[in-house]
Amino acid sequence: MISLAGRDILHGWGKFALTGLGLGLLIGVTLSMAGIFRGMVDDAHALLSNSGADLWVVQKDTQGPYAESSSLKDDVVRSVRGMPGVGRAANISYLTMQVRGAGGQDVRAMVVGYDSDADAPPGSPVHLVAGRHITRSHFEAVADVKTGFQVGERIRIKRHEYTVVGLARRMVSSGGDPMVFVPLKDAQEAQFLKDNDAIVNDRARTAANPAFNRPGQPGLLEAVQALQTSSRSVNAVLVQLAPGAHPDDVAGELRRWKHVNVFTRAEMEDILVAKLIANSAKQIGMFLVILSVVSAAIVAFIIYTMTMGKLREIAVLKLIGTRNRTIAGMILQQAMGLGAIGFVVGKVAATLWAPAFPKYVLLLTSDAVIGFAATMAICALASTLAIRVALKVDPGAAIG
Repeated sequence: MISLAGRDILHGWGKFALTGLGLGLLIGVTLSMAGIFRGMVDDAHALLSNSGADLWVVQKDTQGPYAESSSLKDDVVRSVRGMPGVGRAANISYLTMQVRGAGGQDVRAMVVGYDSDADAPPGSPVHLVAGRHITRSHFEAVADVKTGFQVGERIRIKRHEYTVVGLARRMVSSGGDPMVFVPLKDAQEAQFLKDNDAIVNDRARTAANPAFNRPGQPGLLEAVQALQTSSRSVNAVLVQLAPGAHPDDVAGELRRWKHVNVFTRAEMEDILVAKLIANSAKQIGMFLVILSVVSAAIVAFIIYTMTMGKLREIAVLKLIGTRNRTIAGMILQQAMGLGAIGFVVGKVAATLWAPAFPKYVLLLTSDAVIGFAATMAICALASTLAIRVALKVDPGAAIG
């Protein structure tokens, strides 16, 4: 009966091949959807790993720089460094914006400001593939290769131009946007400093306020205006623990004495994966369910159509004494063969078009194994309708 199923497939191989191709593309989309979700989770983990931090010190009553707005004064890092259990601590600034390249194209990126004067501080770029690290305190940048920038290219961030001196790989935000690293002072200015017109207007308002422009108190107005135009805020302080220190203990002491919010690596993973990606995961899950139902419907329709086209042959098989189990096995083998062809086509298609996606698509072997098992199960389930029709065929129809 295996050869009978194979001969039947060869008899209508054109329809069978086209159906397998269509089903394969549908399976390829399903595998890609799973890969997109895996890529989102991997981006979140890459963001945490690349930061090199064990603790994230953020503004009180906030969930950190990746989930919501957080603002700290940049002198907080000094008191954090003096806490027991803290090995290293560094300020960090994050700003997602459009960065303009030399050709005038805008690239959505996360601009990261870090202390470039220190030696490999937490939050500095890693995985450099070309060029060098930032050595000047202003107007140099390291970009992820996903931005499309080249070493030596001049890019524009807000009002200033920067020279790309290095390229890194897999330095992305939790949303998959590539990172552009600049010195901390430049990032503070880009994120927190107002534009020139706003500064002029604020100076005029301050000068018109008698509380800041008192007669007989020279220097007060200038001091207030200088304070208004300074940018002394950061989004977080990244902390690396000293050897033997426990994250929960150090985090508890920081919360108690420094009036800040502190997250450990496990807590930050929970925020990024369980909260930020939760809605996307549900949406992708709904698409997977819909695609599974559509795939089952396609297989059921094709196998049913093929079965209806050979009812007379099935009646002949019954007339010569072929058992129902054998006939059902023949139809099941065709459905499983269709699923196997579709899965191979889908896996090859997903592997080929995954690099073309704007976001990272991570195709895991475990997902492919689960997908193959699900495909076979769906095809087996879809063949039940055709099997029921075949088993109801009257043997007398062979000579009718």
